[in-house]
Amino acid sequence: MRTEDLKKEWRGSVMEYFADISDPRVSRTRAHPLVNVLVIALLAVLCGGESFVDMEDFGESKRDLLEDLLDLGSGIPSHDTFGRVFAMLNPATLEEAFRRWTATVAELSRGEVVAIDGKSLRRSFQHAGDNAFVHMVSAWATKNHLVLGQIKTDAKSNEITAIPRLIELLNLKGTLVTIDAMGCQKDIAEAIVSAGADYMLAVKDNQPSLVAAVETAFQQAADDPAFDEIVAFAETTDQGHGRTEVRRCLVCSHLDGITAQEHWTKLASVVRVIVERTVGSKTSTEVRSYICSRRLSAKAALAAARAHWGIENELHWVLDVTFHEDDCRVRAGNAAENFAVLRHFALNMLKRTASTASMRRRRKLAGWDNRFLFQVLTTSPD
Repeated sequence: MRTEDLKKEWRGSVMEYFADISDPRVSRTRAHPLVNVLVIALLAVLCGGESFVDMEDFGESKRDLLEDLLDLGSGIPSHDTFGRVFAMLNPATLEEAFRRWTATVAELSRGEVVAIDGKSLRRSFQHAGDNAFVHMVSAWATKNHLVLGQIKTDAKSNEITAIPRLIELLNLKGTLVTIDAMGCQKDIAEAIVSAGADYMLAVKDNQPSLVAAVETAFQQAADDPAFDEIVAFAETTDQGHGRTEVRRCLVCSHLDGITAQEHWTKLASVVRVIVERTVGSKTSTEVRSYICSRRLSAKAALAAARAHWGIENELHWVLDVTFHEDDCRVRAGNAAENFAVLRHFALNMLKRTASTASMRRRRKLAGWDNRFLFQVLTTSPD
């Protein structure tokens, strides 16, 4: 790709959204434009950088490339500059830029499963012995394989209060939102429905009355002569790596014993997934229950339950193993939260390439091969 073509396409992509971010520095300390700091930081993380020193080193090593994208009249920012800017930068502005950019590259199909879950940044405490980690709640589009957005939980709060705020910030209309038992709350269910989406929430012992109501619904269905008509059933079997896993799913939409008792917004069905896992001669069984605001087929409910774990396998696991998020010692001011958003930016950009290489290899290729980096930077919306 010609340099001018790259410059044109890149300036119309992420840089466009960075341009609207307010600079937290006073005018006399702005030796480097904020967009330079943000772009170099993002590209450094995309190419394997894990610290502010890495950002400075990346900028110096890629100066020829960066001069085609940015005005480097003041040179490459120092690691101290990167650290100071990210500690001061309001994370809400960077998160908004992320959501706006992602909305242009992720087209959510009707019924797509959006998994919401939280993750702590294990090294983000300020002092030794301090357990006040930064905890981020993220939304993951399981079909697009992209992070849709993220939000930090308040210092004296938890995911229960953060999830409704995240839902309000995203366009989830027509999707099916899945959340683990922590998010099985009436306010969260109402927020999802108000957003034009449906919910499928895991039910565990933290909601004893709801657990009992779900059990009652399935028991009443089992005693009904028309059981085969009112309860949908699906089964799948997977084998590999010496393990056999059988999943059976039951969906019941006859809820006379649950709707009056619980008053869950738009509650339409209850779901039970039974997972039987055999490794060698040992077999274990796990039963998972859900409430849902949509009358799903058993096949669709089983697929949604499985899709939810994509946020663990494709997001949280990748952030830890490939981006080394839990080892990151960036922690001053707002830096840990802002760094987390940069990692999400980089992950989404790498996910959108046509490469079939692992995420670790894609990061290395982006750092070593400018042609591949150009591909990552200029991948246009589908």
